[in-house]
Order: sequence, then C-alpha cells, then structure tokens
Amino acid sequence: MPSQKTDARPGPDSPGNRPDSVPNPLSVRPPELTTRDVLSRMAREYLKPHWRLAVTALLASVVVAGATGVLPLLIKHALDNIVGSDSWMLMLVAAGAIGATAVQAIATYISKVNMNTIGQHIVATIQQSMFARIVHADLAWVSGTHSGRFLSSFLYDATRVRDSITTSIIDLGQNFLTVLALIGAMFYLNWQLALMGTTVIPVIAVLVRQLGRRTRKAAKQGMEGSGNLTAVISEALSGIRVVKAYDQEETEIARTTRRIMEVRHHALRAMKSRAMASPVTGTLSGIGIAAVIYFGGRSVQTGLLTIGDLGGFLSAMMLAYEPLKKLANTQTLMQEGVAAAIRIFPILDIRPTIASPEGAKKLEVANSAIRFDNVHFHYGDGTPALNGIDIEVPMGHTVALVGPSGSGKSTILNLVPRFYDPTTGRVTIGGQDVREVTLGSLRAASSLVTQEPFLFDDTIKANIAYGSPDATDAEIEEAARNAAAHEFIAGLPRGYETTVGEAGFKLSGGQRQRIAIARAMLKNASILLLDEATSALDTASEMQVQSALARLMQGRTTLVIAHRLSTIKHAHNIYVIDDGRVVEQGSHEELVAQGGLYAELSRSQFIEEPVAGRAASDELPQAVAGE
Repeated sequence: MPSQKTDARPGPDSPGNRPDSVPNPLSVRPPELTTRDVLSRMAREYLKPHWRLAVTALLASVVVAGATGVLPLLIKHALDNIVGSDSWMLMLVAAGAIGATAVQAIATYISKVNMNTIGQHIVATIQQSMFARIVHADLAWVSGTHSGRFLSSFLYDATRVRDSITTSIIDLGQNFLTVLALIGAMFYLNWQLALMGTTVIPVIAVLVRQLGRRTRKAAKQGMEGSGNLTAVISEALSGIRVVKAYDQEETEIARTTRRIMEVRHHALRAMKSRAMASPVTGTLSGIGIAAVIYFGGRSVQTGLLTIGDLGGFLSAMMLAYEPLKKLANTQTLMQEGVAAAIRIFPILDIRPTIASPEGAKKLEVANSAIRFDNVHFHYGDGTPALNGIDIEVPMGHTVALVGPSGSGKSTILNLVPRFYDPTTGRVTIGGQDVREVTLGSLRAASSLVTQEPFLFDDTIKANIAYGSPDATDAEIEEAARNAAAHEFIAGLPRGYETTVGEAGFKLSGGQRQRIAIARAMLKNASILLLDEATSALDTASEMQVQSALARLMQGRTTLVIAHRLSTIKHAHNIYVIDDGRVVEQGSHEELVAQGGLYAELSRSQFIEEPVAGRAASDELPQAVAGE
C-alpha cells in the first residue's frame, strides 16, 4: 500500500510524512543524455555480462545477412540460365536457393533465441537492482516519491529498456548488415544502377531521425503519464473505504479517466510517429525502384544488361526494402527505450546517505542507554523540526514522549534506528554514536511497534516471525500469548497458518496491533521503541498488552510515545515535547503538579476517556481516576 511501506515507517509528525518536507527526487529534471550515452551505458551494464550470447546472436545475424545477399545473385543466374536453357545449372541454382534460405532461417532462430534470453535476464537484473536501491535508500527519499512511480518503472520502463537493448540493437545490427550485403550485391551486379537506387537512403535516414526524436518525446510523456496513472489507481484502491464512505466513486473514476486519456494521447502520438517510418521508407524506396526499373529496362533493351542482371538487381532492391523499413522502425523503438532508461537511471543511481560508515564496528549493547545530545533536525526544505533536544534514557528505564500532534515525537524516536540523521547533535547508545556503528547491528538491537502496524500478505505465523526467521513454533506461540493474541489466533479456522490479506485487511485494527507487538516481543531486543503501540486496542486488550509490555520492559531500555497518558503513568521519566523542544520533564505526578502543558493534556483526557472506559469496564484507568 502506498502509505504503508514498512512497519518501521515514520509517524505522522515525522519528516517523511509531510508532503512539503522532502522534495520528490524523481521530479527533478535529469541531465540531458544523448541516445549514444544511454545506449552505451545500457550495453555496458546489461549487455556486456551476456557477451557470449550476444556475440553468438551477432554472428548469426552476419550469417542471415550473408545468406540474404546471396539470393539476388542466385536469381540472376536462374534467369540467365532460363534463357540459356542450361537445366543442370538451373538445378544447382535452385538447390543453392534452398540452402541459402535454410541457413537464413536457422541463423534467424539462433539470433532471436539468444537475444530473447538476454532480454529476460536484463529485465530481471533491472528490476532486482531497482528494488535493491529502493529498499536500501534513505527513508526520506522513498517517502518523497509515490509508490506508483516505482511500480510504473518496474512494470513498464524495464521492459522498454529490454526491447531497446535486444530488439533494437540486434535488429539494428542484423538489418543494417543485411542492407549492406544487398547493396554490395547491387554494386556487384551494376554499380551505375546501384548509385541510382541508393540515393534515397540518406534522405530516409534524415527523416527517420526526426521521427525518432518525436517518438522519444511522446514516449517520455507517455511513461510519465503511466506513472501518474499507476499512482492514482494505487491511491484509490488503498483508500477505497474512504472513497465509498464519502460517496466519491465517480470523482475517483473521473480522476482516473483523465489520467487514462492522458496516457492514450501520448501513446497515440508515439504510435503515429513510429508508424510514419514505414510509409516514408516505402515511398522513397518505391521511387528508387521505379527509377531502376525504367533505366534498367532501357539498358536491357539496348543490350547493356541481361535479363538476369536486371532481375537480380531488382530482387536485391526488393529484399532490401524490408530490412530498410525495419531499420526505420527500430530507430523509433530505440528512442522509446532511451526515454525509459532515462527514467530508470535516477533510481539505479541513488546512493543512501544513511549507511554504515567505512570501518564501522558493531554496536555494543552491553549498555543500552540512549542519549540525545543537543539534537537539531531540519526538513528537506530547511524548516526546523527539532531544536536542541536533550533527552536521556538510562539503561533499563522507560522514558515516555508526550505532546501535541506534530510536535516532533516520532521524529525523535526515528533518530534512534537511523531512519533519519540529526542535522546537528548526536544520538548515542551506550556512549556510541549511532552514525559510527553498522546499521545492521544498530537495528538488530531494537524492536519497533508503530501506531499503524503493517502486516504482509502472508500467514500470521510468518508475520510474527518476520525479523526472527529461526524462531520455533513454540516461541512464536509464546510471543503471541504475551501479546494477548493467541486466543483470537487459535479461534481462526487455520490458526497461525491463516493468511492475513493485503496489509492485514482480514484482521481488525486491534488484532493487527497485537500481532505487531508479538513480532517485537519475539525479536527480544535490548531496546524497545513504541510509537503509541496500544492506540488501536480496546480497553480489555489494552490491559492485557500493557501487562505483557510491562514484563517485556523489565531490564530493557524503552522509549515510548503515547497519546493516552494512562499508559505511561509508570514511566521512569516523561518528556513533554512542543514545537520541537523539550518544555517539561518529570514523573507523571510531578508534571501534573506543575500545572503546565502535561497537566492540560491530562485534564483534556480526564474529560474524554471515562466515557469509553466505562463502556468497556466499570473501573476507570488509575491515572485518570487519580486525577
């Protein structure tokens, strides 16, 4: 789903979720590349690893061209021997024609099989490389691009690059060699007629080049439109409940239809430019053939040429027409591939700024104390989000962050596993700067549960074991019990083997949350990061999970964001965040007594929570009742 790329996605007040915080990196106009630049890179990176298959295909193409070039000479001898009544020679010519066409067919098969094999490897390589770049890229970069843009490149652009490398390059080579072989046969038969017949080729080349440019422009706009269309469809499907709830089906249909019409418009422009290559080539070739027929016919009448010479020459011209037409079409097809490659290159070239530094050591978690030392963080446009944050989470303690929405709480939490890096200041674990240790060891040391849990379209068992692939069934069940999830899982028809559906849509919000908590429990990391982990639970389930989390927190360093103040009243220390700053600090009782922002938040919850609390239980949460 576009809005849920990972269970460790940033919270609503983090930079990745603000539309204006991170500019779309793929919307930046790429440097202008020539067709030669693009084809050179594609051949170097994707064709070169399969050079043996490519060489075999090219050699087969040479054979195809040679066999095709022989045919006009065989036709010349056939016609001359019909006149001369040499039946033996006629039989040899016929056998030669069979042999040439058979060789041509076999070589064509070898060339196409080899290039299609290369093509499938290329698509797989591009898609694997793109996905690897995306999942390793900075979270801000990924969040700044709609998932529809990525899907469009995966599904459409990669195949166009394949066609450009395989169909275009090899067909270009084969057809070019075939045209050369046939032109050679024409000059062999009569150089004067050959000069006359080939004068149209430069004109064809100039016109086809112009058509190629038009095709490239239209193809690029069409691909951008396809990306926008994919984004619109993906967004509508992910928000289908909202669409239906607000009776906006027709609005979404109209929005999607506009995108479809836009794609159709550009596709038709590209198609028309591509289709124009054939009539241009055919018309100019026809002029050349007509000139040869007239002047060649006069030469036969005057005895300067034999019937065989003219017949062979015309055959060469006619045979050259098809590969010449394919050459023209290949030029336009190649431009589509070039346009697709230019869209793919920014993804393939992205390099994460958040990475393990050279020579980084593993994080030592013997001391898991977390410290934020004068941390500042700015959004991509320079807007400040955190201003001089100083927070300390002693080893084995639970520290809570509270404050209004958008105050920077999730941003602070996301700095611990390095989803983002502070603009200035340091975040340390056990005195080790998180930017100086390996990412793998840093993220292995923490478990994260967010307020919007994400589940993969897999079994409940697989979702709980995600991140702990070696866990046994008993360990998975124990984690589920501790997360108050075992009872509802056991009641499902297939139990732990139940498939949860896309993003877990077959389960309720509370059930998804408990599975996510079980996943974090199974990981059993030294550091717990809880971003409103119980926000989707009812009162009864929340009490169960809070009891389980209390057991899990013992001896572990925990940083928790909470909206319900009742869930963090037992925290060792509470930091109140407002406008990116720490404005209050202390225990629940101390902060209530201070009468500041925390007390105000507490009073507002005193009004709101009892109604919901009484609906599920006769007893109010202690923190609220105590107020």
